[in-house]
Amino acid sequence: MAYHSQITSVNQMVGNMALLPLRTKVRGPAAPETGEQDIVDEAIYFFKANVFFRTYEIKNEVDRLLIYITLYISECLKKLAKCTNKNQGIQEMYTLAISKFDIPGDPGFVLNSVYAKPASAQDAELLRQYLTQLRQETGTRVCDKVFSADDGKPSKWWLCFSKKKFMDKSLSAPGQ
Repeated sequence: MAYHSQITSVNQMVGNMALLPLRTKVRGPAAPETGEQDIVDEAIYFFKANVFFRTYEIKNEVDRLLIYITLYISECLKKLAKCTNKNQGIQEMYTLAISKFDIPGDPGFVLNSVYAKPASAQDAELLRQYLTQLRQETGTRVCDKVFSADDGKPSKWWLCFSKKKFMDKSLSAPGQ
């Protein structure tokens, strides 16, 4: 059985996706997280177990965010597999985070069947800003995990997951 988020309180949502506080220095609409762990920590912690699942039972809005982050971590690992050092990795993660991406409701978004379209243009813009902030923070933390060794080399125990597809899905377009 797949792992689900332990976070239960949701103060803000767009569509049917939770917008949770983040422990980050990246500017954006997310409220600051004051606790020990945030949703990004959970997603990274559960990633290696969850990535093997072809199906995932969504129990709440937080799980939708967890799915998005898990898919994004897969994208990060694909990019980091081509990097030789942490500085190069950090640059790749920043570029990936701010590059154009689809949000729920866009024709190219892979999981439109389980995500609701934002109700208004303002909600769509808020979601895009939140996901950009989330992507930057997630990329930084994943890069820290992959390049955590003292020798500066990437961790094969993380990069071995770069070819795995969570739920047989990918956030990037085919061929990217």
